Formats: sequence, C-alpha cells, structure tokens
Amino acid sequence: MSSRKPSFQNYDRDEAEEYSGFLLSNAATAKDFITRTTDPDAIRYLVEEHTIDLDVPGAGIQLKEAVLTSETAPLDVKQTVAQRNADLGDMLVPETVERNARTALAVGKPIVLYGPTGTGKTYFAKQLALATCVDYEVYTATPTWTPADITGSIQPETHDGDITYHRRAGCVSQGIQQAERYGDNYAVIIDEITRADISQVFGPLYTAIEDQDQVIFRDDEGNGLTLNDNLKLICTMNMSDRTVNELDNAITRRFAMIELSRYDRDARAELFDDWIGELDPGPDRNIDTDELKDLFENHHRGINNGTTTNSEGGIMEFGPMHYVDVTKFLKHACKPSGPYAGEAVMAVGQAFATYVAPRLLNTASLPQINRIASHYETLDDQYRFDMSAPADLARRQAAAEEREMGVSAYE
Repeated sequence: MSSRKPSFQNYDRDEAEEYSGFLLSNAATAKDFITRTTDPDAIRYLVEEHTIDLDVPGAGIQLKEAVLTSETAPLDVKQTVAQRNADLGDMLVPETVERNARTALAVGKPIVLYGPTGTGKTYFAKQLALATCVDYEVYTATPTWTPADITGSIQPETHDGDITYHRRAGCVSQGIQQAERYGDNYAVIIDEITRADISQVFGPLYTAIEDQDQVIFRDDEGNGLTLNDNLKLICTMNMSDRTVNELDNAITRRFAMIELSRYDRDARAELFDDWIGELDPGPDRNIDTDELKDLFENHHRGINNGTTTNSEGGIMEFGPMHYVDVTKFLKHACKPSGPYAGEAVMAVGQAFATYVAPRLLNTASLPQINRIASHYETLDDQYRFDMSAPADLARRQAAAEEREMGVSAYE
C-alpha cells in the first residue's frame, strides 16, 4: 500500500487497493473516489476491508452518504453501511411466513403482518426491512393520525411577523424521498396501524397503490412524489385490536395480509431451547432450565388453550416472544453479582410480574383477569418457582376493576 498522493486513472478496485493507505487518511479524497468510480468492487473493497472509517464524526457521515447515494454501490454494500449497528439476529418466524412476505414485497405489494401479541410482528418487520432494503424507518400509529401523517401537509411558519408556508412530508412520502436518494429499496414500517382510523388515514394511499402515476405529495420545489417499487411499506397489526374480517375491505384488497400465528409446539420448543440455552444451568445461577422450559410451555398453553382442569378454553391469544424477556432478565439477575444471585426461584416469578403479566392484563376483561390470576396460582402450586408475584398482580387488578364497577353501578 502507498501513502503518496494518488493519481487516479481508472477509479477501480486495483487503485482502491494501491492507494488504500491514503484513502484511509483523507476523507475528502475517499469521498471523491466513491463518487467517481464505476467499479462496484472498488466500493466493496473500501467498505468491507475497512479502508474507509465510517464511524469518524463528520467525515464518516459524508462517506456514508457518498456510498448510500452512489449509483455504483451494490445493494448489499449499501446495507452494510446503513445497517452497521443493526443486530436483530436470526429470523424466528416460520419459513412460509418469511417467503410469503418477501414475495409480496418483491412484486411491489405493501404488506400487513397480523397476529396475536407476542408473535414477533415488529421484530420480523425490522428483519424483513434489513434483508430487502438499504435501510428503514419505524413509525407507530396513534389515534390522532390524519392522512397528513402518511402523505404530508402544508405547514405555516412565522418569522419576524411574516407567515410563510412549507411542505412537510408524511412518513410514506419521506420513505419515497429516501428511496430516490439512495436509488434502492427503502422501507417504511408503520407499527400498530389499528390504533389509527385506517379508512381515513390510508385513504390517499389506496388510489396511489393501484395507480403509481398518482401524485401523493409535492415537495417545496414542486416535485411530485409517487409510489414506486423501491418504497417497501410494511405494517403491523395486533389481533387483539381487531380481526381481519373487521378491517376495511379497501386495505385487504390492496395489501398482502401475512399472518404470524402463535407457533406450534415444536416451534415454541425450539425458541425456548435457544433462549434458555443462554442461561448457565450450573450452581452459580441455580436455575433448573428443564423446569423453566416446562413452565414456559404450560404458561403459554394455559393462556391460549386453557388447562386440562378448565373447560372454558383459552383466556386470550398470546404469542411466545414475550418469554425472551424473561430469560434476559434471569441472565442478568441470577449471575453471581446480580440482584437475584442465589434466588432464582424468586427471580422467575418477578420476571413474569415485570414483563409477561402486565402485557396480559393490559387488554383483559375482568373475567379474563380472574382467570389469569387463577392460572398463576396453579403454576405457583405446580413448580418450585415462586409465581405468587404475577398472581398477586392479577388479583390486585381484579380488585381494582371490581371497585371501579361498584362505583359505576351507584352513579
């Protein structure tokens, strides 16, 4: 490698290697090289061999933008640059779910990932975006959303008493702009869409999805933005909010509806094995991992399907992804220096009371709350783990609900 001032002729991989020392120390020249080269392998070398440092404040941002906006850089190289700090791990959803979602996005169809809470919809949406796009942005729908949050709006701005107006792009419009800047796929994830009025908020998109010549927004320069295949729209929806049949037919006709189920027993067992396998079963943690796995399965089955002694059936739909938070809690809490060192029996119940029970109780009716409490009391009797904490939490919420109903009854 040479550190002398380069005299580029071809701006290709060979010159990238020859002058790598200089490019490493001169961000302006590296940026110029990336902008001028027509050799994809040259950019790949600069990025993958760490010849250019993308983490340097200021200069690193410029080099990152140069790669992302390059017409020469391959998509996977752009992904490497944009997603340097992304660490979402392996995909956990069933293979058919992943294949269906990828196919829908590839043919230009926006998708809705739907299913019970805890099936990994948001996590999978991010993984899908990282796998198929340069980068992505996540937005969470709210009841106050209007079409402007999707497509954009005109906003007033006051300066020295004068009022001017500028155009503010909505989340989809911003995604289109990013896809145009990067010249590749860019994803917009809209999480929990049923929190908003879908028919009203998504209305302007419906025509645009069917007619890609339809302008949905104009920027301050008057440029019209239209949907195109480079914008990948991924939405998530909890089944506890609304069933598919209750959705506006307009969205089910225009979006690919991808269901994430509760996972069958074998799939759950594989997930539980992976998560619990990260725990040390030795005396330092004092966690019986086999018993913990059995607790996960019986807790999940009791919530979803009911118990053998209960003829009422399941309490509510509840996915398995919540249990990963329990194992993360135990991994830290029960280590020799952790706050629950030597007290794994208590720590398990506290983890359920901290992460799992509140999520169950959040949308439960009073009869469901009472059944959740009974379920935890049954688990407390069946296992060495102290499950009284989540049981007490459910009983207190049931009592609060009953007091509320009692007050309402006399008003």
